[in-house]
Amino acid sequence: MSDTAATESLTSKVSSAGAGGLNVTGVARVDRRTKDLVKRLEPGQIAVINHRDIDRVAGEGLAAAKPAAVLNADVSISGRYPNMGPRCIVEAGVPLVDNIGKDVMEQITEGDTISVVDGAVILNGKTLVTANVLSADDIEQMMEAARDSIGDELERFAVNTLEYIEKEAKLLFLPLVVPDLKARVKGRHALIVVRGHDYKEDLKALRPYIVEFHPVLVGVDGGADALLDMKFTPDVIIGDFDSLSERAWNCGADLVHHVHPDGRAPGREELVEHGLPYQEFVIEGTSEDAAMMLMYEHRAELIVAVGTHATMVEFLDKGRAGMSSTFLTRLRLGPMLIDAKGVSQLYAGRVRRRDIFMLIAAAIIVILVVAIVSDSLQLLLRTLWVDLRDLWYSLTGRFS
Repeated sequence: MSDTAATESLTSKVSSAGAGGLNVTGVARVDRRTKDLVKRLEPGQIAVINHRDIDRVAGEGLAAAKPAAVLNADVSISGRYPNMGPRCIVEAGVPLVDNIGKDVMEQITEGDTISVVDGAVILNGKTLVTANVLSADDIEQMMEAARDSIGDELERFAVNTLEYIEKEAKLLFLPLVVPDLKARVKGRHALIVVRGHDYKEDLKALRPYIVEFHPVLVGVDGGADALLDMKFTPDVIIGDFDSLSERAWNCGADLVHHVHPDGRAPGREELVEHGLPYQEFVIEGTSEDAAMMLMYEHRAELIVAVGTHATMVEFLDKGRAGMSSTFLTRLRLGPMLIDAKGVSQLYAGRVRRRDIFMLIAAAIIVILVVAIVSDSLQLLLRTLWVDLRDLWYSLTGRFS
């Protein structure tokens, strides 16, 4: 099934009435790159994006910003695969107006005040377009249909992966020119943080590990900000530098630009604009693959990865048609690599009432034992008792 046919099939299942009852007004934030828009989106504003198949990370970012509504110029779920982004948005109580058309991206300017009434997008009293407001039921129906047709996408994904493995295998195993780093890596653990699914929760779960082992902290683009949010300073930042905050730029980490062997170097303009010293690492694959290979070549004892992409859905979320470089990188690293993805779900600790009672009882026992064996404490308690007794006699008039 083609993307167009899948989209038409899914859209036909969505009622034209949408969610109904929507009436919001706010300042528009407009950007074709959702991750750039999220940085400046504030609660109560209206996000105008052009994002086909909204991925989970983008959906979580939009939901966390608490906009009044999200207007998508493209199709939020095309049917290629069950992307989770729209569900994240709607479950957070944020209205999602779907497929408003790319022309609206030109008609609405950053800072315009717009209204959305039951799917109608209104600017200066004029209705620009009327589209569907996706409900939770709509999204569930569309995702269910996408799950039913995922076999075709899986076949294409597997074929692309195998084709690129044949092309990229030699490139990945060629001798590498590895940049020097200020951070000492040899013999230490390295923690690589990628802005992927559940990366924040997994990083929080690893806090005791970070405190105890002091690994080299590597942020892959936005992963650097995740480390800073946890009050940890990255030692190395690697990637194309398209999603770094100013505090990450200036945190003092080694900046390593990921450059492809064919000369592609996305993000170089950002590096030049900031005027900070950086080094280049030429290697095929994704930036997270490059981060792993950088730590491997610097002789890290163990590599722990958080938020990395390892499933077909995650790679499709990133707009990639295959995962050849990731497969080859993991094959090369072998047991040196530990994927900490989902570690936050491994054990969900909770405080039981019985544990609280036992803790209180233990504290009381300790106090009693100390009171029994301590002469000074016994004297203090006797003195306190005499004072309390005298006070009681004084209040009741029986003091003699």
